[in-house]
Amino acid sequence: MDRNSQKQDIRKTDVEKVKDFLMNHGEKPFRVKQIHEWLWKKSARSFDEMSNLSLKTRELLKDNFVINAVSLDQQQISTDQTIKSTFKLFDDHVIEGVLIPADDRMTACVSSQVGCSLSCKFCATGYMDRARNLDAAEIYDQVVHIKEQAEKNYNVPLSNIVYMGMGEPLLNYTNVLKSIEHVTSPEGLGMSPKRITVSTAGIAKMIRKLGDDEVKFNLALSLHAANDKKRDTIMPINESNSLEALKEALQYYYYKTKNRVTFEYIVFYNFNDTLDDAAELYQFTKYVPSKVNIIEYNPIQEADFVKTEEDRLETFSNYLKKRGVNVQVRRSRGKDIDAACGQLANKEKHG
Repeated sequence: MDRNSQKQDIRKTDVEKVKDFLMNHGEKPFRVKQIHEWLWKKSARSFDEMSNLSLKTRELLKDNFVINAVSLDQQQISTDQTIKSTFKLFDDHVIEGVLIPADDRMTACVSSQVGCSLSCKFCATGYMDRARNLDAAEIYDQVVHIKEQAEKNYNVPLSNIVYMGMGEPLLNYTNVLKSIEHVTSPEGLGMSPKRITVSTAGIAKMIRKLGDDEVKFNLALSLHAANDKKRDTIMPINESNSLEALKEALQYYYYKTKNRVTFEYIVFYNFNDTLDDAAELYQFTKYVPSKVNIIEYNPIQEADFVKTEEDRLETFSNYLKKRGVNVQVRRSRGKDIDAACGQLANKEKHG
């Protein structure tokens, strides 16, 4: 058996346990703070990087702990400058993340699970099985890698993070919130929670829990139809989380957090792109203070959906705008490298 596989991952070990371990080996208590800073502020991927620790201390850590760091396996750069990364996990599973550069922002799109269990019909990840949840450090590592890409390739700091990669973040609730804590904490990367958006396919009880936890980050709901019958067809999760249940959960969430909700709406030709669909969406936007991101559909080989026509998209968005809805049409980025919304799936089989 690999000796490393028997060691504890230090980033998943309780701080008090690490402190006890160090004190039992004659180390001073302040070492814990130094190690914590190396792990979460300086994003160390090995104990050897911890240069203000003595060689003896580093060897002690290496003999007893591991850092299961995520490694960059490969990256592709799109013609529009989007960068898609394939990340390898310690157990050889593979996930994907994306850097999306824009004039006013530099956004990291990160994954929260290996695969996904929700089977949304228009999403490539939905056709994969869910192998496991990512731990908080694995999500944090993606942010760090993509942050480094932004600085190295474009000389611009990372400004935003969206949890819109592979997986359903609210089905990995604890690790997602812990990863956001490491990203936003002054002892971590120090980013503002207002620049982080967690996207969900709609799990009502977990949306309520976000409210109870009074989270400071933003919430986006992948709506794609404001009609139960249509939503059931494309998103099986809707059968157990109806629009009525989601409406009540969102109202509770808003009451507790005062955070405006974003509705994401992919327009499919001849499915959810008529004025009737726009009217249903408009009604749904009235339940909570919200804005709408209309998203171009990115075809995938597993599904028969077709991107709507430009004039239909315009008519649809104008209907909402005339009624005072805050609408943005999001154009696809990274289509040529399968990095666009709904396209993340490892093309080759891994692990």
